[in-house]
Amino acid sequence: MSIWWCLPFVAGLTFMLTGALRRYSLARQIMDIPNARSSHVTPTPRGGGVAIVLTFLAALPALAATDWLSWPWMWSLLGGGAWVAALGFWDDHRHIAPAWRLCGHFLGAVWVLVWSGGLPSFDVFGTNVSLSWFGYVLGALYLVWMLNLYNFMDGIDGLASIEALCVCLGGALLYALLGVWKCGAVPLVLASSVAGFLCWNFPRARIFMGDAGSGFLGILLGALSLQAASIEPQLFWCWLILLGVFIVDATVTLLRRLLRGERVLEAHRSHAYQFAARSLGRHVPVTLLVAGINLIWLLPIALWVGVWGGDGLAGLLVAYAPLILLAVRLNAGGAEAVA
Repeated sequence: MSIWWCLPFVAGLTFMLTGALRRYSLARQIMDIPNARSSHVTPTPRGGGVAIVLTFLAALPALAATDWLSWPWMWSLLGGGAWVAALGFWDDHRHIAPAWRLCGHFLGAVWVLVWSGGLPSFDVFGTNVSLSWFGYVLGALYLVWMLNLYNFMDGIDGLASIEALCVCLGGALLYALLGVWKCGAVPLVLASSVAGFLCWNFPRARIFMGDAGSGFLGILLGALSLQAASIEPQLFWCWLILLGVFIVDATVTLLRRLLRGERVLEAHRSHAYQFAARSLGRHVPVTLLVAGINLIWLLPIALWVGVWGGDGLAGLLVAYAPLILLAVRLNAGGAEAVA
């Protein structure tokens, strides 16, 4: 089966499902109401990310049945993604206490790791490192952080969708250039699902992704980075490089808030992208800037590491250094102005 014919079908199906979810949310008044911590000013339906979840998960068994994806990885992505999306959907509608939500996130991460065989080995300055049982602990922490940082970064129109598109297409390009193009099927299908939703979310959001969608994308992208490491250890660094904007902004923000003694589980508007959006008075330039950084800066470095043999950790440090400076310059994690 050719993967190409199903990509527009997946995007079209997601587009139609998102429209249906928007009508459902409007009818049931499932709305995101602006407050002092919001980056938008208009009540907007939420939960559109469920369309991404449904179309992507429905495609996974078909990919496995036609040998585009191994069955263990199919169960890994299907079970972990569905569980996290269900938690997010429930939280969107009925609210789950943060401690219980975090426990649920770890359960989803453990599912992914058990079915996929744990944290694969990776290269550090030319030395292959295997963490054995500790890899499960580190892998769970990594997946839960990816899940939550994606939720944190889903705060302005189109940002989470554009990031997922850039990362997935960049990953698929890496696989194609390395001659393992079959491995790009899953990232391409995920990118197609996101593209169908993006039509409703950018340049002006007519529906928000919600926790179901953002958490789902976070754990899926984390899992796909681990799958990349199982294909070729060097590729793990490539995916971390491609995810650099989100990882750096979320991590710098969290660390600075911790150092100031703030309660990090409370809602806030102190990410670099949020300060930038308020400064410019618009969301679109910030989202396009992130896309530009991904394509012009991060993708070439990922290609250098994955295709031309550059050292993974060195590439990561080079890629992240200006992003850290930019995040600090934009006051990521800084105190918010009191109105």
